[in-house]
Amino acid sequence: MKKRGLGTTCIQGGYTPKKGEARVLPVYQSTTFKYDTSEQMARLFDLEDSGYFYSRLQNPTCDAVAAKICELEGGVGAILTSSGQAASFLAIFNLCGAGDHIVSSAAIYGGTSNLFTVTMKKLGIEVTLVDPDASKEELRAAFRPNTKALFAETLSNPSMAVLDFEKFAAVAHEQGVPLVVDNTFATPINCRPFEWGADIVTHSTTKYMDGHAMAVGGCIVDSGNFDWMAHKEKFPGLTTPDDSYHGLVYAENFGKMAYIMKATAQLMRDLGTCQSPQNAFLLNVGLETLHLRMARHCENALKAARFLSENPHVAWVNYPGLEGDRYYERAQKYMPNGACGVIAFGLKGGREQSIAFMDKLELGAIVTHVADARTSVLHPASHTHRQLNDEQLLEAGVRPDLIRLSVGIEDAEDIIADLKQAIDHVYGSALSD
Repeated sequence: MKKRGLGTTCIQGGYTPKKGEARVLPVYQSTTFKYDTSEQMARLFDLEDSGYFYSRLQNPTCDAVAAKICELEGGVGAILTSSGQAASFLAIFNLCGAGDHIVSSAAIYGGTSNLFTVTMKKLGIEVTLVDPDASKEELRAAFRPNTKALFAETLSNPSMAVLDFEKFAAVAHEQGVPLVVDNTFATPINCRPFEWGADIVTHSTTKYMDGHAMAVGGCIVDSGNFDWMAHKEKFPGLTTPDDSYHGLVYAENFGKMAYIMKATAQLMRDLGTCQSPQNAFLLNVGLETLHLRMARHCENALKAARFLSENPHVAWVNYPGLEGDRYYERAQKYMPNGACGVIAFGLKGGREQSIAFMDKLELGAIVTHVADARTSVLHPASHTHRQLNDEQLLEAGVRPDLIRLSVGIEDAEDIIADLKQAIDHVYGSALSD
């Protein structure tokens, strides 16, 4: 069969039942798996055979869903994690140790920024944050001899900056490090980072992939394209013997699967940030409609962005699908079928007006979540990014008045009516008509 489309993969990928087996992916709700001999189990622990023995490392339900996401992204291997935050941590920690350094776009999710600048710093890993629109020369200047990765988001949360993949990939590769990209907002339906030079992709599957705000989870996907042995001295964790597996060398033993095998056999074994089979099952249910939902999210968001851009009380709108947006042309290049359903905007008057507007919404709910079927709203400076000071907020592309609107898949007319009535409450209906 020829290479199948993304929609078909959303429904059919990852799991192919044999005669008499369940048509729908089962939940393997078991911590352990039985073998007939001690030798069979020993070979699994030595990574000499593939199979299941404990769900912290591998589980059939989780592996099937990871395989589906891997196929959607066009990678060679993937692993599910307990959350998107865990995926970001493992993706970097799989490359770094104490004394190492990474470069990251400053325009990233506040939780990831805190992970890099505070928590990982305590582990001895330092980060340099760079403007996502920095020139190649400015990017190069951020690198050090001990830099192990370049990190960015396809669409920055919440500022909605669009990553220039080719620029970031070119600099990463000339510096001998992989480009790690969080593709949560675009999803592989709208952007496949590996096709533009990224090496490793992460997701918070809690967002569009799940789509229903039911299951927290994350995923790491490896392209298999980065040559670890070509940069052997830079990545000893992948290119030198692992004493915990009798001197096994991941890059030699597993080739293109080296990165994912190390993340699974070493980090997941020791840190235990695994996704539960039940959550993986729920994630799979969401994935089956991802291709349909993303189109509706984008359609509704564009209508809402146009309404906001034309309203006299709206100070500014960031939505890369909107003509005239500073990232419109870049979005057309990397995401021609649409970006996502998230809009960043601010109201005239500043922070207080933005908060008052949110409190008057009826359809849109104030929640920590983003990117599911229901329209939701958040004030990042007060919520997800409240740990950052004003200077750090601006560095991350988060203005004090920024409202993050996650447009759902309800009727667009109802979403726009809700936005209008909330604005009317703040400014007076006569001025909004």
